[in-house]
Amino acid sequence: MLLEVDQLTAGYGPITILHRVSMGLSDREIVCIIGPNGAGKSTVLRAVSGQITPEGGSVIFDGEEITRDGLSKKTEKGLIFIPQGQNIFPNLTVLENLEIAGSILKDSEKLRRAIASVLEKFPMIMERKNRPARELSGGQRQILALSRILILNPRLALLDEPSLGLAPIVVDLIFQEIGKMNKKGISFLLVEQNARKGLSVSHRGYVLELGKNRLTGTGQELLNNQDVQRLYLGG
Repeated sequence: MLLEVDQLTAGYGPITILHRVSMGLSDREIVCIIGPNGAGKSTVLRAVSGQITPEGGSVIFDGEEITRDGLSKKTEKGLIFIPQGQNIFPNLTVLENLEIAGSILKDSEKLRRAIASVLEKFPMIMERKNRPARELSGGQRQILALSRILILNPRLALLDEPSLGLAPIVVDLIFQEIGKMNKKGISFLLVEQNARKGLSVSHRGYVLELGKNRLTGTGQELLNNQDVQRLYLGG
């Protein structure tokens, strides 16, 4: 397993959100976490990424315990987190955002080539590379945020609600890019409010409820599960 989360307990201050949650992810796998609002989905990503420190349990990444490592240390080890919403620097230019995203890279020439590749791949942000990122549309902002993955080429990317608030055509583009990056060897653990879309591109999925594991299975098994259909897919 590339990622093993065992009996994870976490929350905010005196409030515990996750109660002994366990899940795993293999190399080159896409895993989707779904569940109702307040189930603790985003808290899993924040605890795994190091944005918050777990109260209990363990997080093992590539055979090494990283439970209490911070966000920057985990990024150096090949695990990155793209949070929901405010995931770019709006007052910096698009190019400056890309440069900051790759600042962890020691090789300046490698960073230059990576940025050039991203700009070539996405003409929509190439055209605005010298403009403040706040001028981008919602979809363009999400593409800019996802470009961090292309620049850093991590082992594992954690994505929190990548389709939130986006038009269906942009959602399709986002998930196409996730699929392409996965085929190049990047694993994904994602939280997705569009459960049908998230599960349809995932190898496996987990359903959380009230901060606890409820169901797990392949993406297709969960899509076909009557309880999942009734509660989360509108069927």
